[in-house]
Amino acid sequence: MYRSVGSSKADVREALFSPTAEGFLPNVALVDDRQYEGLTPDLVLGLIPAGYQHPLVVLADSATAASTERPLLVVDLMAERRVRVAAAELWSIENNLSGANMDFDEFADAVDDDGVFRGF
Repeated sequence: MYRSVGSSKADVREALFSPTAEGFLPNVALVDDRQYEGLTPDLVLGLIPAGYQHPLVVLADSATAASTERPLLVVDLMAERRVRVAAAELWSIENNLSGANMDFDEFADAVDDDGVFRGF
């Protein structure tokens, strides 16, 4: 994930690293570096090194900062599909995709009218 902007950084961290009532957390590594601030998703994807083993990249951008739900942009690297997810629900996408329990399209098909996945 690249740098979140403004005061939303603490909110994103809290949402990502606070377990659900069932104890679920996303398995993510935060990258908080000003050199990535303001990059478009396409530019970020171009920076991913060969041999990157994860199926997803999660980006915090201006849309993340603009909403109290901190909707992150999740990019499926296999097909470069994208979906927004409320930060507190990222665990659902990451856990289910990394465990091959669900397909990316199931999350994309479950977004609300504003294009954000908030859970099933």
